Amino acid sequence: MNVYDAARMTDLLAENGYDETQAEADADLVVLNTCHIREKAAEKIYSELGKLAIVKSERAAQGREFKIVVAGCVAQAEGELVLRRQKAVDLVVGPQSYHHLPELLARGARAADTDFAVEEKFRELPRPTPSQIAARGVSAFVTVQEGCDKFCSFCVVPYTRGAEVSRNVAEVLAEAQRLVDSGVREIVLIGQNVNAYRGADAAGRAVTLERLFERLSRMDGLKRLRYTTSHPVDMTQGLIDAHAALPKLMPFLHLPVQSGSDRVLKEMNRRHRAQDYLDIVARLRRARPDVALSSDFIVGFPGESEEDFEATLALIREVDFASTYFFKYSPRPGTPGAERPDQIDEETMRERLARLQDVVEAQRHAFNAATVGRVVDVLFEKPGRHAGQIGGKSPYMQAVHAQGSLDAIGRVLPVKILAAGTNSLSGEIVEARELE
Repeated sequence: MNVYDAARMTDLLAENGYDETQAEADADLVVLNTCHIREKAAEKIYSELGKLAIVKSERAAQGREFKIVVAGCVAQAEGELVLRRQKAVDLVVGPQSYHHLPELLARGARAADTDFAVEEKFRELPRPTPSQIAARGVSAFVTVQEGCDKFCSFCVVPYTRGAEVSRNVAEVLAEAQRLVDSGVREIVLIGQNVNAYRGADAAGRAVTLERLFERLSRMDGLKRLRYTTSHPVDMTQGLIDAHAALPKLMPFLHLPVQSGSDRVLKEMNRRHRAQDYLDIVARLRRARPDVALSSDFIVGFPGESEEDFEATLALIREVDFASTYFFKYSPRPGTPGAERPDQIDEETMRERLARLQDVVEAQRHAFNAATVGRVVDVLFEKPGRHAGQIGGKSPYMQAVHAQGSLDAIGRVLPVKILAAGTNSLSGEIVEARELE
């Protein structure tokens, strides 16, 4: 979501006289697009702001302008506090109000804007040009849903992104068509709870995510569809069936479960049990036998016992994930979990995290190793690190490298996998003809 928002802010600022630069020393304006999910990520912002404050002071001595904007979820959560804590900051804009950036910059006064007008944001954002789209590659994100109504007891998203809101169908289809017309071949639909999508069609009727995928699948030139991030309680049978019915919908799903313990899941307010999650996985595999899954796990949620943690390991072993993201619990201000007296000590969390990592990393390596010798379809996206090499993604989001010419970028070609490295696969293109 932050990648998508950063790209849209770049488009917005380009319309107002700014060019993007990769060198901070050349910048007149720096936008820090921030995350508030974990404490470490939030605190890093203030460290970075301290460095930028020095640059701003140096620029002022030279008579040069240097503006600093804090955007994203830290901006939303802390608002005016950011301005008070770091005097060098000029503007603070939340994730639903960054479309006001040009107006705020023109005013010249320090300000914070943290409104929640999601629909207004999408209506006012400019359309990226074909050249801007092409420069970002053959895979693109499209936000279709924002916000969350689930209120998990560890999570700040409902407070920083607001309630669940879905973009209307016509708006999503128009954005997707512009991307495809400019060379995008894979679209990833994104949202805090993307499978809660209920966008209105022209008649005002609610359209589910699987129905949206059906419409997107009809677009000529679009090769692949994905979506992230999903919540188990919104994983409907219709969406599961779409994995079987729509060849463009990739057989890979990121479905966070967070814990394998029913007691912890209840304390987290996840609204599902471990068995509910396992039932979803079983139905997915019946619908699409080649489907692979990834998930999120929080280790050390307040009150987590050794028995609870073992239940998590048991679920991981039963599902057998292709990849996994795992984190130590990070208490976030304002959430119910942060107020609990039964916080887990750092040493216990670290030890459990290491044990979980051993299990999930073994699964990931086994999944990648099982690909060796097989032919997989690869959407090539960019030049590789070495001369004559190109890189892309398998249907399962694995990075794949092969020898090939740059004209293969944007095409889906069959690749025989020859080796599995730590973080990528290598292989050879076995047929120059693009796959349908």
